[in-house]
Amino acid sequence: MNRAHLSPHHGIRALVAATIVTAATLAVPSSAGAQTCQSLWVERNSYYKAAGYCFKTARAIAYFGNAGCRYDNEASMPLSRAVRARIAEIIRLERRLGCE
Repeated sequence: MNRAHLSPHHGIRALVAATIVTAATLAVPSSAGAQTCQSLWVERNSYYKAAGYCFKTARAIAYFGNAGCRYDNEASMPLSRAVRARIAEIIRLERRLGCE
């Protein structure tokens, strides 16, 4: 494949698509039980990182870093409806589990 013909967003789209596949796999309950607060937090913030979000909390910056970030506002990030729906689902799960 000639990389000169790829748009600058091609890599981000591929990463987001891979993340969606991973998320769909993680969303299926395992015999070990439900997802943990940590795994939900990592999954949710992985979507933000892939889209170029500039993290504000020390925890997220330490885990993901802010290299290459472009968006300060979550609402302005280019996320598909499916990804936004999964993020909303994760937030609901985090609240139900009492995650911080």
